[in-house]
Amino acid sequence: MTTLPGGVSVSRLRVYDWPAPDGVGRAGSGTPHVHIASSEAYVVLSGSGALHTLSPDGFAEHPLRAGVVVTIQPGVIHRAVNDGDLEMLVVMSNAGLPEAGDAVMTFPPAALVDIATYRDAASLPSGAGAHAEVTDEHVAHAARARRDLALEGYAQLRAAAERQGPRAALQPFFDAAVRLVRPSVPRWQDLWGRTAFAETDATAGVLEGLMRGAAPHLQVGRAERLESAPAPRRYGMCGRLETWHLG
Repeated sequence: MTTLPGGVSVSRLRVYDWPAPDGVGRAGSGTPHVHIASSEAYVVLSGSGALHTLSPDGFAEHPLRAGVVVTIQPGVIHRAVNDGDLEMLVVMSNAGLPEAGDAVMTFPPAALVDIATYRDAASLPSGAGAHAEVTDEHVAHAARARRDLALEGYAQLRAAAERQGPRAALQPFFDAAVRLVRPSVPRWQDLWGRTAFAETDATAGVLEGLMRGAAPHLQVGRAERLESAPAPRRYGMCGRLETWHLG
């Protein structure tokens, strides 16, 4: 498998330009969510906006413009706000985990009660099986409804954080998120072992060899050229995503 250095994943994100129900963002807003095990960085390529975060330290707003980088650790709920033509490069640790369910959206509690209920709210229609006639318009409508549901829960979390303090307010959501992802952890361990850990383990071996004056890895190095997938950008949580095939 081909991976980027450190076992990271990279995608290009065009933040949604759908107006948000709460009126935040002159051009639109993404879906608030949290990562359970993976860190993330947004590298702003163009446009303007902000990253709103809600964490145990409280609410914060991080202005975004070209050249700005914002890092986000697990446990930080974040929402990309588009004030105009906002595009970013998204760098994720633990390549494969975010796509395997590491991200949990801030739906209201009723949508977080169990895995089936959450999946019903989080899943987008595909072109397979009974949904063979699904169009891009259908998927966009579902992605926008999903975003709006997450914004509803996010508003509840922010209000609770103001009343109770952020740590107490976020704990029930964190507990629900852990329940939702726990069955996926064995699969995550396998993915992580074949990507991020494999990269780190290989580097450990290289450094050990260099201590002995040996560098056989230099004889097997290679360069590879990757192009973004030719398919249309897919609907992610924060916007339309352009991805690179790494395997």
